[in-house]
Amino acid sequence: MALTREQAAKKVMVALDYPDSAAAETLIKQLQGIPCYMKVGMQLFYAAGPSFVASLKEQGYHVFLDVKMHDIPNTVKGGSGSVTRLGVDMFNVHAAGGRAMMEAALEGVDAAIGTGQKKPDVIAVTQLTSTSKTMMNEEIGISGSVEAAVLRYAEQAHASGLDGVVAAPSEVIAVKSACGASFKTVTPGIRPLGVAAGDQSRIMTPGEALRQGTDYMVIGRPITAAQDPRAALESILEELIGIE
Repeated sequence: MALTREQAAKKVMVALDYPDSAAAETLIKQLQGIPCYMKVGMQLFYAAGPSFVASLKEQGYHVFLDVKMHDIPNTVKGGSGSVTRLGVDMFNVHAAGGRAMMEAALEGVDAAIGTGQKKPDVIAVTQLTSTSKTMMNEEIGISGSVEAAVLRYAEQAHASGLDGVVAAPSEVIAVKSACGASFKTVTPGIRPLGVAAGDQSRIMTPGEALRQGTDYMVIGRPITAAQDPRAALESILEELIGIE
């Protein structure tokens, strides 16, 4: 069944990669009324803090808090509890932290969830979309292909009880095949036609990513750096509407 405009919007996570809340709020006003996710990363969260996340929730947005927790299990458990109490809809940890750490993240959620509150999705970072095979093999010290490493991490995240992973669009089919259709994929590296790749190595257009079966696509600079951000987002939605 083809996507409606609202369904298409809910698959887009706008990356609020700004140094402060004032800059982010300017964009949010421009996109008002479009029911997309807002992704708050480390730069903005460290600058604007929990109150900014609370303001997004008050405005009715779904929030993906992209802070990539990676620490000893007990520390991640505590961090997970803190962000759960913020009311975020999704946050992530690094799969490289291992199963005990990922399971601790879920324990933190369970301990902090309030009555009537929907549990946030907890997803794992596999390999960053800026990671090439050469970098992974020679600098990080992991042998084999990037896709093999992504699948290994995805399977560990699934076995740990997490809801999904962050992965490149080209890896979605393999992840879904290994972990099931309900295991969610969040895909950065989305670049509409005519937009430069920037520092991303493994990219696709929004339409291509949707055809791969991704659940959410993270899009930053093609929207935030556009002369008319709202028009840029509307153009992406038009690309997605009608795809079955």
